[in-house]
Amino acid sequence: MSLTRRSLCPISQALELVGDRWSLLIVRDLAFAGKRRFRELLQSEEGISTTVLSDRLARLVEAGVLTRHGHPHHRQMAVYSLTPMGVDLLDVVVSLGIWGRRHLAVTDASGTPVADLERGGQAALEELKRRTLQEHVVNSSADGTSEP
Repeated sequence: MSLTRRSLCPISQALELVGDRWSLLIVRDLAFAGKRRFRELLQSEEGISTTVLSDRLARLVEAGVLTRHGHPHHRQMAVYSLTPMGVDLLDVVVSLGIWGRRHLAVTDASGTPVADLERGGQAALEELKRRTLQEHVVNSSADGTSEP
């Protein structure tokens, strides 16, 4: 399941990895909704199928965007965490959210988090990334697992 490289263009390569309909939504749910387990991610309102979710999670883990750890209390349950590479995708996710809020029909509830980030500027985005990095990378690597 290696990443196809159609060119050496960084935009093309990034789109090969996260340019599908679901990958950035998975990153969104991990960062903003606190979802860390397969079943939680499956319950997102967009309605991803189990097959597609499994495929995207595997691709994101293989590419180094996510890590997959066993749950500390349930061996068969996996916990997903963003890596530093995954946390860096928050720049893209937030930018898409700001663009979507400006130009598309969204609800107040779905638009408020990005509106707050837009008002807070780069400092708010950096704080979000710092907190997410702490939650996903530092806490997950402390004992090899994560207890969200």
